[in-house]
Amino acid sequence: MQTEARSGKLDAVAAHPIAELLECPPTAGTLLNGSAQTVDLGAGECVFRQGGICRGLYVVVSGQFVRKAERLKTRLTLGLARTGDLVELAAALGDGVHTYTLSAQTPGSLLMLPIDALRSAFQNYPPLRMRLLEELAREVSRAYLNCCLNPPVHRRQNVREHPALNGN
Repeated sequence: MQTEARSGKLDAVAAHPIAELLECPPTAGTLLNGSAQTVDLGAGECVFRQGGICRGLYVVVSGQFVRKAERLKTRLTLGLARTGDLVELAAALGDGVHTYTLSAQTPGSLLMLPIDALRSAFQNYPPLRMRLLEELAREVSRAYLNCCLNPPVHRRQNVREHPALNGN
């Protein structure tokens, strides 16, 4: 019963297909298609950094990318971005500042929809922005559920291992 409830919650916040999210009238579609840029990266290369200005909305085409952030002087790995994932919806839809750093874990490529073209598409077809805002809400819900379903494991440190207590 509990497994079914968890599965139902995850189904409710499942990512929607990119084609569905970016579906729009021909004028907005042509604008986005015509401005799209491919970004190829080698392993270890940085796509963007936390706090930097958002240049656009990214879609992972190939490879694996890692999301990392610094919060309260602590470095956190937020997870991986894989083929088909939309990357950094929060910055593209919000204040235009990246909320985390994205780096290529393996060689890969991204499709970038430049921010100016995206904003023009939003003006031409407002439901596009709403669909992407809904996807951002699902993304936040997935992250929250993932934290609830997979809490971090804290290992109790043995007194002999603690540097302050063993003279190190």
